Amino acid sequence: MASGIHAPSLDEIAAIARQAFDALPAGFRRLARDVVIQVAEFPDEDTEREMELASPFDLLGLYQGVPIGERDGAGTRQDVDMIFLYRRPMLDYWCETGEELGHVIRHVLIHEIGHHFGLSDDDMERIEEEAEP
Repeated sequence: MASGIHAPSLDEIAAIARQAFDALPAGFRRLARDVVIQVAEFPDEDTEREMELASPFDLLGLYQGVPIGERDGAGTRQDVDMIFLYRRPMLDYWCETGEELGHVIRHVLIHEIGHHFGLSDDDMERIEEEAEP
């Protein structure tokens, strides 16, 4: 690896994700405030198997929870809505594409929050454009 260049740690990826979240439109942030954002190296083996991944590098992020539109409102939910950002697959994608890492993380985060809302790809693209610095 070249001098002075390093792969960001889990904590550094989490900090970039927090900055990306904070740059989202206020209404979007407010509706997603209870979603826990977790950074892991790779998806766990159960996720790999359930999603039938050919490689753990095939998944950059994952929303786990009940989308807002699918909730019945009949009581208190026991599960926590979570977004997992996978460090190694995102770093691999970053290196392959040359995209700015913050952009990659923001894109994955918006996409996964979009699953929380049940948004279309067009909706996600519009929100991502609004979040551009």
